[in-house]
Amino acid sequence: MVHTKDHGSVRAEVADLFRSALNSAYPNAGVEPIVAACNNAKNGDYQCNNAMALFGKLKGTENAPKAPRDVANAILAALPANDLIAETSLAGPGFINIRLNKDALARRVGAMLTDGLAKFAPEGHAGKKVVIDFSSPNVAKEMHVGHLRSTIIGDTLCRVFEYCGADVLRLNHVGDWGTQFGMLIEHMADARKARVAAGGEDVDKDEDVSDLQELYRAAKKRFDEEEEFKTRAREAVTRLQSGDAASLASWQRICAASRREFEAIYTRLGVTLQERGESFYNPMLKEVVDGLKETGVATIDDGATCVFVEGHSVPLIVQKSDGGFGYASTDMAALRHRLNDEKADWIIYVTDVGQSQHFELVFGAAKKAGWLVAGSGPKVSHVGFGLVLGEDGKRFRTRSGDLVRLVELLDEAKGRCAATIRERRQEAGEEVNEAEVEEAACAMGYGAVKYADLKNHRTTNYKFSFDDMLNLKGNTAVYLLYAHARIAGIVRKGGKDVYALAASTPVSLDHPKELELALHLAKLPDALEDAIEELAPNRITDYLYDLSEKFNSFYVDCKVLGSEQEASRLLLVEATAVVMRKCFELLGIKPLYRI
Repeated sequence: MVHTKDHGSVRAEVADLFRSALNSAYPNAGVEPIVAACNNAKNGDYQCNNAMALFGKLKGTENAPKAPRDVANAILAALPANDLIAETSLAGPGFINIRLNKDALARRVGAMLTDGLAKFAPEGHAGKKVVIDFSSPNVAKEMHVGHLRSTIIGDTLCRVFEYCGADVLRLNHVGDWGTQFGMLIEHMADARKARVAAGGEDVDKDEDVSDLQELYRAAKKRFDEEEEFKTRAREAVTRLQSGDAASLASWQRICAASRREFEAIYTRLGVTLQERGESFYNPMLKEVVDGLKETGVATIDDGATCVFVEGHSVPLIVQKSDGGFGYASTDMAALRHRLNDEKADWIIYVTDVGQSQHFELVFGAAKKAGWLVAGSGPKVSHVGFGLVLGEDGKRFRTRSGDLVRLVELLDEAKGRCAATIRERRQEAGEEVNEAEVEEAACAMGYGAVKYADLKNHRTTNYKFSFDDMLNLKGNTAVYLLYAHARIAGIVRKGGKDVYALAASTPVSLDHPKELELALHLAKLPDALEDAIEELAPNRITDYLYDLSEKFNSFYVDCKVLGSEQEASRLLLVEATAVVMRKCFELLGIKPLYRI
């Protein structure tokens, strides 16, 4: 008898049992079990779908089975005796339906409370070094709605890997270097001269960088319209790149002012990042490009140094014909540093899908250089995402055509939530505590913005609508936060120490709705494994919304407080709340216990 664990992934445990059966029934086939959740609960909980493919593989061999169902029967005959699977049945040409043991599921739900959810994290990632490059705004430009997707998708992926025990390096590859700094530095220098001419101090002033957007707009206008200023701006770039002290001081002040603005946004969103901008890699660029040339990976084409990657007509230009380096050079240097110095096992880049071809070229060039080896060693992935659209279906912009500022968007989400919470409390005749309203509005408003983005598959474009994302019904953070608050309220009203109860009371799953809820709770690791496999946060939002629906169905049919099964059902209620909170945590959303 195989005694299965009371924690971890059920799907993985079922797969292990069928792996043993496959190896026993067909030792030379060399196949991995294909186990998936059943689409129709009437058929079973899980399904093993190896029989048809294996039948095709064995066709023509000695003693080959006559039909896929024969393969399925041979697999079932070799299935080890175990305490996880209650029954199996065959469907169609050879699908094996699997029904789990109620007691095994009950023990898992109990273990969520007695042992904690740490033991339910997907396995295989603990101790691995995962570098995730996300957010990456440009210095001297305000963060806009386009940065929102990279920031929150990247943060969720970080949180999932951290939950799995990985050593995660959260990198912010900010655009803190480039030709635009020449015009900014020169414009600042001119402002300082004008101030001195008017009798002011000949010193750097905070007001020079107090409004970076205005500084950028004014400098760009002059760069486009004044030839003499454009020439001086280009000369300023040269001075900056050659290490001129005064130029570097101005550049550092611009970066520091931008950093303060970025940090204010990250604090509101609850996102932590380690800044490592483009400038960090400057000292490495020449060595990297020289190495690519010396090994023949890069060749000179029309004066530029290029890496030609098989399957792509356009090369990766690692050095321009004028000797300058671009962002392709920086990305190659960054990749090499993350492989050699950070010793990364997996490097993940979270940017818009428009950069997909660029990263294909970077990864292809790295493979050509021998830094990456297909099928072994460190992995690299580009996590592309689609556009944020307005309700008109066009790119989300202000009426004047500018990209929507992220700070304004967060302000409005919070403001709308605060108004709704005040109104509901007043209607209920409750006292309005402004500190509580502020806390709840931040959690709900920022959570709504995040969830509305994360619930879509990352590659799709999605329409940004405050009305939709703040809806009290349907698949929204607001609905789920209210659902969690209600569930927490049930436990409070029960007035029992549910964790002491969990240590002494077994969970019973006699009602079909209890069983359905327990099965979904046990599938948490499956959802997280899928999120990692596909690098898709919407796997978590799908799971969370389904959990709330299954809980509602359970609560309608199964009386909790005052019932004979109160103790066991309170454990199901608390397990639901705990799993919801874990999902909120992974999505970067703060749960609310009272709204």
